[in-house]
Amino acid sequence: MQRPDTPNQLTVLGIESSCDDTSAAVVRWRKETGGEILSNVVSGQTELHAAFGGVVPEIAARAHAEKLDLMVEAALRDARVTLKELDAIAVTAGPGLIGGVLSGVMCAKGLAAGAGLPLVGVNHLAGHALTPRLTDGLGFPYLMLLVSGGHCQFLIVESPDRFHRLGGTIDDAPGEAFDKTARLLGLEQPGGPEVEQAAVAGNSKRFPFPRPLLDRPGCDMSFSGLKTALLRARDACIKREQGLREQDRADLCASFQAAVADVLAEKSRRALAAYLALNPPVPMMAVAGGVAANNLIRARLEAVCTEQGTGFVAPPLALCTDNAGMIAWAGIERFRRGETDDLTLSARPRWPLDTRQAAMLGSGKKGAKA
Repeated sequence: MQRPDTPNQLTVLGIESSCDDTSAAVVRWRKETGGEILSNVVSGQTELHAAFGGVVPEIAARAHAEKLDLMVEAALRDARVTLKELDAIAVTAGPGLIGGVLSGVMCAKGLAAGAGLPLVGVNHLAGHALTPRLTDGLGFPYLMLLVSGGHCQFLIVESPDRFHRLGGTIDDAPGEAFDKTARLLGLEQPGGPEVEQAAVAGNSKRFPFPRPLLDRPGCDMSFSGLKTALLRARDACIKREQGLREQDRADLCASFQAAVADVLAEKSRRALAAYLALNPPVPMMAVAGGVAANNLIRARLEAVCTEQGTGFVAPPLALCTDNAGMIAWAGIERFRRGETDDLTLSARPRWPLDTRQAAMLGSGKKGAKA
């Protein structure tokens, strides 16, 4: 519920540093027109991690610490606002690589304390899940497929802080599977765009990869076995041809991508059935996260929504990957409800959106992963 003293306009600085993208953004909300991104700057770390085949947490944390103040300065400059013109500072407080999250939280605390501004901690996943409200003004409730490098889950978004999980991956996330596939095939990182590009010249029906868990009811998914199947198919090609030909690589990418798209499409169909059973006034499905940038997956999901008579929203590609614009917006959503944090705000490596259900991916000292 919106607090009664909310002004007609809010301007919030967002900070994001949960993985390997350092980002700052300024987003303005007006009562009459909704949200507007005034700036959204991102500094990637692809070159820093290229030699290691994946993100190295210590390298990522150091890079964030070096870049955060520069990103904040650039975001304010591009938005043509000063700290004095801000209403609050929002920051990713988790989940993510703890060193990077901590860097962002400490930067936000310093800025908030120095400028005398309210501090708003944001769940990174909520940033993705609420992005369609920024870009398309979606009303609650809507169905969200959050599909990224570290997460994959179907959520009914009921409010800015209430999410009902219908299902998710029980092992690897699709983005992780794309990255591992790229490494297995000698492609560069990040793997998603490389696999998609290679798949253009490939035959998606050459390798009959499995579609895990389609023989079981529900919306849960698994991608670990698919990755293993690709490894075996690659090894068979190498053994037969004394190496991996370009056409083999393209066919492997196309077949892998098709399998992921098939799983996500069928599980989306099931999630939509559960969502539509609630009789939402304006049925809508949205997709967000880095894997949402994949054109084939987007097309398959949109086709499923068309079949079910449901609207489909996919934010612009720049807002699907990690960025501070979504964090600033999620901060605005919280701030409008009168929710803020103080300087005891903690960085959290794990932070499930749906805390009412049992964790899908273990718990332990760090808490539930998802």
